[in-house]
Amino acid sequence: MKTYTYVDDFGTTATYADRKRSRWVLSLLLPLLPLVAIALAEATGWRMFLWSPLVFIYLAVPLLDWLIGVDADNPPEPVVRELERDPWYRWLTYAALPVHAVVLVLGIWYAVEWTEAPVERLAVVLSLGFMAALAINTGHELGHKRERLDQWLARAALALSGYGHFRIEHNLGHHVQVATPEDSASARMGESLYRFLLRELPGGMRRAWRLEAARLQRAGRPAWSVHNEILQAHAITLLLQGGLVAWLGWQALPWLVLHNLFAWFQVTGVNYIEHYGLLRQRRPDGTYERCRPRHSWNSNHAVSNLMLFHLQRHSDHHAHAERRYQSLRHFDEAPQLPAGYMGMLLLAEVPPLYFWIMDRLLIEQAGGDLRRINVDPARRSALERRYAGAMPSPK
Repeated sequence: MKTYTYVDDFGTTATYADRKRSRWVLSLLLPLLPLVAIALAEATGWRMFLWSPLVFIYLAVPLLDWLIGVDADNPPEPVVRELERDPWYRWLTYAALPVHAVVLVLGIWYAVEWTEAPVERLAVVLSLGFMAALAINTGHELGHKRERLDQWLARAALALSGYGHFRIEHNLGHHVQVATPEDSASARMGESLYRFLLRELPGGMRRAWRLEAARLQRAGRPAWSVHNEILQAHAITLLLQGGLVAWLGWQALPWLVLHNLFAWFQVTGVNYIEHYGLLRQRRPDGTYERCRPRHSWNSNHAVSNLMLFHLQRHSDHHAHAERRYQSLRHFDEAPQLPAGYMGMLLLAEVPPLYFWIMDRLLIEQAGGDLRRINVDPARRSALERRYAGAMPSPK
């Protein structure tokens, strides 16, 4: 096991070993699940195996998170620079891209050419869509880095599911307006996942285009040009998915569209749970307070974190967006989700159950004051009546 040497706060030389170093390979292995399921279905003749990736994601991973528990360990700050320079972690994210591309190509080929029952195609395509959402997560990790290679690999990762606007929208839009009513990617208390979807997806796409058009205008270039990062990513999508349609025929097109939409839905679900109801307060000058750990929901559940490149340590990500995943820290003040993201995604798909669990945690986090919560305007009156004791009387 590789160790890092540093001097601690007491002036003593100490060593640190990342116990998770080899376990991060899980982030590379998880996208292979659809191919494993296909192999099992073909070998046994039991077609229900085609649904096994979704069963694993939505049921087995939350169960493993519950059984194995949480990991709140942080790397010592003196080793972070050396930890981030370690190429092992960076190359894991690089290697994820060809894995995702191969899984998409082989999976769509199998769905179109080797299955006849629509329910079997649906199983394969939905599984591929979830893995494409993991590719977007990899693109998210790479898209925050300054290196040119990371930037281009991020665009390619996002292009696998036609989500090319995400880097601009996320980095320059969401990270600026996070946990405010103005942010289309921050869910409001009382807003269901499905209503959030109708606000977040179009809102994010519009915001990304405005931001990129403004950037190009400042550079003296038109929005519709080869310099537009969103169009660059969409061009990669057109080449890849257009190539698949040219190879497999028009029957592949609706399944590719479904694949893309399901990937988008998963990412929207993650956005939904990451900042649900959390609100930055306005300063006297009208600006918002700085984003703090308390403005993101976090999860230290070990298994899902290893599968998501530490995405669930979201507070540190917003505070230090350029930190690589292996260096992200747990903060005691950060509000904690009751499950990892996979379990929370399933929970969010049942709004009454999600509200029943999360609204109570949210009110507790806000100190019992609805004024410190980002509340859905359409639901404010109903929520005030439901949680009448949570709104302090004016002095």
